[in-house]
Amino acid sequence: MTNQSTDFLPIDGTDFVEFYVGNAKQAAHYYQTAFGFQPLAYRGLETGDKEKTSYVLRQGKITLVLTTPLQPDSEIAEHIKQRGDGVKFVALWVPDAVKSYEETTKRGAKSWSAPEVYSDDNGEVCISGIYTYGETVHLFVDRSKYNGVFLPGFVEWNPQYQPGTTGLKYVDHMVGNVGWNEMNVWAKFYSEVMGFKQIMSFDDKDISTEYSALMSKVMSNGNGRIKFPINEPAEGKRKSQVEEYLDFYGCAGVQHVAMATDDIVKTVRELRSRGVEFLTIPDVYYENLLKRVGTIDEELKTLMDLHILVDRDDEGYLLQIFTKPVEDRPTVFYEIIQRKGATSFGKGNFKALFESIELEQERRGTL
Repeated sequence: MTNQSTDFLPIDGTDFVEFYVGNAKQAAHYYQTAFGFQPLAYRGLETGDKEKTSYVLRQGKITLVLTTPLQPDSEIAEHIKQRGDGVKFVALWVPDAVKSYEETTKRGAKSWSAPEVYSDDNGEVCISGIYTYGETVHLFVDRSKYNGVFLPGFVEWNPQYQPGTTGLKYVDHMVGNVGWNEMNVWAKFYSEVMGFKQIMSFDDKDISTEYSALMSKVMSNGNGRIKFPINEPAEGKRKSQVEEYLDFYGCAGVQHVAMATDDIVKTVRELRSRGVEFLTIPDVYYENLLKRVGTIDEELKTLMDLHILVDRDDEGYLLQIFTKPVEDRPTVFYEIIQRKGATSFGKGNFKALFESIELEQERRGTL
């Protein structure tokens, strides 16, 4: 008899995040220059791929794949036309891509790709995939028998231009924005289909301002390495950030990727010096900060100058900051986070963060 506590979908971590983008060469230059990602691998015309070009970049344990279509009538080209640049694949590193596929599809997941083995002189990789919200796909990647630079079909990419890193370590969490009344649907999907647990939830009383609100549930896998908050809009006087995202992306999708650092002050200073733009937080936020969160290691003035947010839970505290959207459409952005014991997601910062986002929405004319 099967032990009910057994994790039927073990996941070792985030393998990679793949974006469909309009110009992968230029996007790769941006992520190298602005965020300090290092060149890793390449696939394109020179490797025999006539359909698409991909650049792979890595920093710490974070791997980004930037893919551009080479043909105007491809599925990738249509995705970019409808959505703009955005996350297509959230690839999960698993010990068994076949079992991962079987366990999820038999529980109701829609298949994107049955397990397939890709090989070259460096070994083989098994990849399968399922659809999730919108057009987002979870890939299951078993690379236990592979020693190549990234995946079969890719070659090493080692350009002369290689700016230094900025201290980004790993993917802390990835947030999905879904439509009205869809949060519970997708929370149920992650629970029943993928065996995730709900570790936190926020309603419109937790995440609201005078003008807008949203609701969120945080889903996590068995070992806690994968955390997916799921956001949906809530009723407000004006349009929320989730509604704005859905309007411009055209369907549910990944709103932001949170990347962890061991020294957020150093990382943010470096990112700012490279041109990364962050949301501004009003000075009033910092007036009672220490009363709210207690003693912290960082200097308050430094945090205020850099617009870094702080929140505390029963386990410790965290520091976080959010970029402005990194594309022309107000869709994808990034969070930089440093955890000092805290396991939560900055509930105490939601109001200040929302007000900052609303200022940007007002400037865009979409609030």
